[in-house]
Amino acid sequence: MKTILNEQNLEFNRIGVVAMMILVVGCLGGLAMGLGAVQSTATLIVVVIPTMITLCLLLAVAPMRWIYAAGIWAISTDLMLILYFLVA
Repeated sequence: MKTILNEQNLEFNRIGVVAMMILVVGCLGGLAMGLGAVQSTATLIVVVIPTMITLCLLLAVAPMRWIYAAGIWAISTDLMLILYFLVA
């Protein structure tokens, strides 16, 4: 069974994955900051660290599995904080 997210597909489609990752991670990080993450130093750190690690790995042309893992980490963190700020 062929999966979409295997390592060969990610490496083959590196340019598209990088472009989408920059767009999604950057926008979600900015949205989380705009909704209230700047009110506390702890939430600021929780948003900035995964976002910047992902963007640094993209800039450094790191292996795609590292970029994918960091991107999932950043996106999930941002979504959790966005939901928290929308509910609270």
